[in-house]
Amino acid sequence: MRSSVEIFTVATGETRVVWQTDRLVEAPNFAPGGDGLILNGDGRLWRLALGGGAPEAIDTGFAGTLNNDHGVSPDGRLLAISDKTEFGKSAIYTLPIGGGTPTLVTPNLPSYWHGWSPDGKRMTYCGIRDQVFDIYTIAVDGDEETRLTAGEGRNDGPDYSADGRWIYFNSSRSGRMQIWRVPAAGGPAERITDSPYGDWFPHPAPDGRSVLIISYDGDVFDHPRDLTVRLRLMDPDGGNARELFELFGGQGTMNVPNWSPDGQHFAFVRYAPAP
Repeated sequence: MRSSVEIFTVATGETRVVWQTDRLVEAPNFAPGGDGLILNGDGRLWRLALGGGAPEAIDTGFAGTLNNDHGVSPDGRLLAISDKTEFGKSAIYTLPIGGGTPTLVTPNLPSYWHGWSPDGKRMTYCGIRDQVFDIYTIAVDGDEETRLTAGEGRNDGPDYSADGRWIYFNSSRSGRMQIWRVPAAGGPAERITDSPYGDWFPHPAPDGRSVLIISYDGDVFDHPRDLTVRLRLMDPDGGNARELFELFGGQGTMNVPNWSPDGQHFAFVRYAPAP
């Protein structure tokens, strides 16, 4: 078994295994209605029913080299994907939730999708411009992008707060990767975590009461796969941070929004060492 797709229930601390496979799969999102998961593997996107059975491929048209940066619109009608087939660099597209032809959103490349505003009108993403990693937003219909950070360290993994006021992200500007947030409308960033870990991929809960992050050992700068990591939950201001559990994972475990619509559960992938 290489990948174990699982769901954690916050109230009880219980973990449920949904599906296990010898393949490498990554980054589960909850499907609309919360009755399934969407994840990537082999350059494609897959829909996995929670009731069991093998995943079904989602038609993504010409896009056949998807990475693990994808998600579902708040109204459940669209998918966002990041794919390099067309340009040789990651570009963000939308397509219908049931599959179809991708529509380009980001003309500036490379761009890696990470979050959707609660009103469904904008996206936030990591863009690499002149080798600098920064946080951007853009209208879903592909207007001019708005830059929210200005090259202070490496900035990645943005996601909107439930009320749309903040964009949480991870940044190395303090020397170690930590969690920060910046007003979605623009303004100064503020630091949220001051931990001994390398903190990545903040995902605010739908009820606005907590933020889920993945934490590496403090000497790990990037977000590689196949390491012991910990999933931690904290208040929106970074207070009351607590470890939920450790697992063997990292890259692919929870790169993108992974909360259930009701905020009671989150999905993740646990890995076994590569053969």
